[in-house]
Amino acid sequence: MAEFVLKYADGRGQIHQQVASASSEKELRDRYSQQGFLIYSVNPRVTALVGSGPRRKKVNLEKFLIFNQQFVTLIRAGLPILKSLDLLADRLTDPKLGPHIQAVRDEVRNGALLSDAFRQQGVFPRIYATSVLAGEKSGSLTEVLDRYIGYQKTSLAVRKKVMVSLMYPCVLLVLVTILMVFLVTYVVPTFATLYSSMQAKLPAMTVALIAIGTTARAYIVAFAAVLVTGILFFRWWSRRESARGAIDRVRMRIPIAGEIWLKYQVAQLSRILSTLLTGGIPLVQAMETAADSLGTPLLRGAIERAGKSVREGQSLSTSLKASNLFPGLAIDMIEVGESTGALPAMLNSVAEFFEDDVNTRMAATLSLVEPAIMIFMGMFVAFVLISLYLPIFSLADTIR
Repeated sequence: MAEFVLKYADGRGQIHQQVASASSEKELRDRYSQQGFLIYSVNPRVTALVGSGPRRKKVNLEKFLIFNQQFVTLIRAGLPILKSLDLLADRLTDPKLGPHIQAVRDEVRNGALLSDAFRQQGVFPRIYATSVLAGEKSGSLTEVLDRYIGYQKTSLAVRKKVMVSLMYPCVLLVLVTILMVFLVTYVVPTFATLYSSMQAKLPAMTVALIAIGTTARAYIVAFAAVLVTGILFFRWWSRRESARGAIDRVRMRIPIAGEIWLKYQVAQLSRILSTLLTGGIPLVQAMETAADSLGTPLLRGAIERAGKSVREGQSLSTSLKASNLFPGLAIDMIEVGESTGALPAMLNSVAEFFEDDVNTRMAATLSLVEPAIMIFMGMFVAFVLISLYLPIFSLADTIR
């Protein structure tokens, strides 16, 4: 069944435009003509190819969320979609979002569907364009946008909570690294100059520390250049699809952190699927959209393979289980949702459960990481102090 953009007028003269499925253009014309509608045009629905063309930056999700809240408010107040876009496009202050909303408005004014107009920009989340399409088909655009807003609020809240949890350990790690570099490249060479003028016999640990310090001070520029080059090379390499898959496999093998990362991705996937299924999107199409919305090639490939199995008649739980990636508890909950006919609600429960689990495990892990960093810093500083001052104590004993 192909999809067509149908433009027609009803018995009261009102013009409508919608997406309809039919085996041919003639069949669609005949179907609506028999219902008494006046057909203006029937055009094949053109869908932008995913991943085609140059890669474009995504919009700021927080500002896009504010736009959607205003958009829904205007539509619910009775304003037409085009008038609502006119009002918002001219008042957006975000230099990145504003031009794209204006382009969407122009596309809609020229007769394009709202979902196609957003999809053609290439900067909006695919789940958003798919949700808008579901709202256009069902005639409940405001309800679908409300569900998307709720999904985006929850997703941003979880992401912010994760980032805030990681902020303090990262700052602490940076400060510890700066302190270590300062001690090794400045303090240790200063003491090395002092001891070389005294021609004192130094302990082995002091000799080793001075050798490390003087070498580091002499080659610190080269070390920094190599480090920056390595970081830039890694950033370039990590953008390749094969490299991202390899990085995901390494993440999976990291103790504790790998499990937390996987559960976070499963929670994101479950919430996307729940949002799309609640909006009336078929399961296979919802899985395709969810796979494209995930930022991890490893899980995206697993979802695409599961989608093929579902299309062939397999259940969602069986298809996901075959990938050997998803937690057993998530598979069991999805299986219960399928058997009871409440899959969207169960997927939402899976998302909530794993989001809570991720927050709990991250809090527990970070509560251990912070003391570990402090202990390591204390041991390193103690080693440096003992190595540098031990010759002074030995020299004092000799003088006595």
